[in-house]
Amino acid sequence: MEKIDFHKAVSRVNTASVKWEMTRELFGSRDVLPMWVADMDFLPPQAVKEAISSRMEHGIYGYTFVPPSVAKAVQAWLASRHGWDVRSSWLLYSPGVVPSISTAILAYTNPGDKVLLQSPVYTPFFNMIEKNGRVVVNSQLKLENGRYVVDFEDFEQKLRQGVKLFLLCNPHNPGGAVWTIEELTKIGELCLKYGCLILSDEIHSDLIFKPHRHVPIASIKEEFKNITITCIAPSKTFNLAGLQASAVIIPDSTLHAAFKAQQQKQGIFTLNTFGIVGMEAAYLYGEDWLDQLLDYLQQNVAIADHFIREKLPGIEPMVPEGTYLLWLDCRKLGLTDEEIKERLLKKGKLALEPGPKYGPGGEGFVRMNLGCPQETLLEGLERLKKAFS
Repeated sequence: MEKIDFHKAVSRVNTASVKWEMTRELFGSRDVLPMWVADMDFLPPQAVKEAISSRMEHGIYGYTFVPPSVAKAVQAWLASRHGWDVRSSWLLYSPGVVPSISTAILAYTNPGDKVLLQSPVYTPFFNMIEKNGRVVVNSQLKLENGRYVVDFEDFEQKLRQGVKLFLLCNPHNPGGAVWTIEELTKIGELCLKYGCLILSDEIHSDLIFKPHRHVPIASIKEEFKNITITCIAPSKTFNLAGLQASAVIIPDSTLHAAFKAQQQKQGIFTLNTFGIVGMEAAYLYGEDWLDQLLDYLQQNVAIADHFIREKLPGIEPMVPEGTYLLWLDCRKLGLTDEEIKERLLKKGKLALEPGPKYGPGGEGFVRMNLGCPQETLLEGLERLKKAFS
């Protein structure tokens, strides 16, 4: 097995990188270290680069369909990593998970319908509900012993309000919780009870730290499978977000047809050529690379956790069970969110994601991306210390 050098820093300047080249537009300065948006600073698996390069060398980039070999790669990956056997007939493809969330909202709800989420949560959950003319219903997560948990009493009370669709974030972004089979079973049973569909965003499902295990909610019970739309992608796992390729798993034929029909209304009928090639290669040949990545990321988590607890006692890091995102509780600093942002940008020269972006419960928090070489991480931690010293 080839040893991957995740310590190697690769400049992303002049690549139209949102993370590295839009700091002036988003944070008011180019002179900040970007540790915000959820993409990593690592090269993807060599097999992915070679597959894309080989396809590029062919030289003709006409209309391309998604061949059956991609479905086989997705099926093999889900069976191997998550013990979930899916049929090729359940699969559809999308340019990304966020477009799929929007498509599902349009396919399964009507304007004015209620869509449930659990804040603090990935910002586009709010955006896609609101921009499509639906109503956000929030069942806020509870923070217990450094981990988010579902407030099931509140969750059921919200479902009673006639919610049509529930957006589940598994693993959780930004908190890093990997929902257990017990938690997911209780969620699924309540959604069944109240006739609510589930859209499960499982984009971070491959980024799980031992001993935790990702469980696709649709794999738990036949009844859950029939009410669930599952979204996955190689983008977070293999750092391929720019390829714009994801998969949607919808076992129920009626739900599958409705989703496909909505895609057709939007003019979506395939993926881009390099997204197809990259996704197939990643799922076929990326497993060793991913296992090494997870070891490296777990080291990064340990480094960050130790540094912050030792040198920044006013900040409480929430150690993630999955993802490469570190959710930092800054409430003991006694600062407003605006003051936290000001200190990070002006004093620390550090760009992090502000907690209020993630809805109620995000106040007083920031999100830090640990998907970077350790040299970058250590620089970021020193800047964090400078911001609040």
